[in-house]
Amino acid sequence: MHVDLSNKSAVVTGGSSGIGLAAAELFLEAGANVAICGRDGTKLDEVKNKLVRIHDEKRILSYSCDVLNRGEVEAFASEVEKKFGGVDMLINNAGQARVSTFSSTTEEDWREELELKFFSIIHCSKVFLQLLEKSTIGSIVCTGSLLAKQPEPHLLATSAARAGQLSLVHGMAKELAYKNIRVNTVLIGQVESNQWRKRFEALEDKEISWDKYKSQIAIKAGVPLGRMGTPKEAATAIFFLATPMSSFTTGSTIDVSGG
Repeated sequence: MHVDLSNKSAVVTGGSSGIGLAAAELFLEAGANVAICGRDGTKLDEVKNKLVRIHDEKRILSYSCDVLNRGEVEAFASEVEKKFGGVDMLINNAGQARVSTFSSTTEEDWREELELKFFSIIHCSKVFLQLLEKSTIGSIVCTGSLLAKQPEPHLLATSAARAGQLSLVHGMAKELAYKNIRVNTVLIGQVESNQWRKRFEALEDKEISWDKYKSQIAIKAGVPLGRMGTPKEAATAIFFLATPMSSFTTGSTIDVSGG
């Protein structure tokens, strides 16, 4: 099935790497205009240069923005509206896991984790809402984690925050349905990321390969398919939920975890 997103626009936060970048590439391949944001301006420039070698530069916007700063998100939205005229799909994709137990998580850690997992969605969704309301296919997709349903003791703060985030998404879906804006989430399991790559590079055992390391992580986590997922596999689920392919789906989750 081919989905034509010509003259439609997607916004992807955390779009300079991993799942966010993979999602941005899928939207571009389908003909959409795509705006990505992240905190690292240099990295964003590198990614944009890569994308414009394949796609029309007029369909791409990269913008340095901290999604926890409401003012910066508003400035980003203004640039998106100026360049593309509107927004049809918003992908809330910021956030990473915090390794900590109940005993080791400080009060400051709790506040940072809860702020990131909640306000990365709240700020962007509220700021872009007026533009989404004007779309005939308005949708919001939030990247969550399987931890929301299957908490891990060594990822306690993130597990708790992700569970609350999932409840937030379900509540938003019901409230925004009357505005014809669909809200869904993708629950990610063990998927390749820069965070996993950094942990691999920090290993004392330099003889182990990246592929073997990933396999060991998946097996240890009890993933039935016995491997980590790829960013594109997660991005494909995001693409499905964001586009009219899932036009009668809201308040739902897709589990991308290898079982």
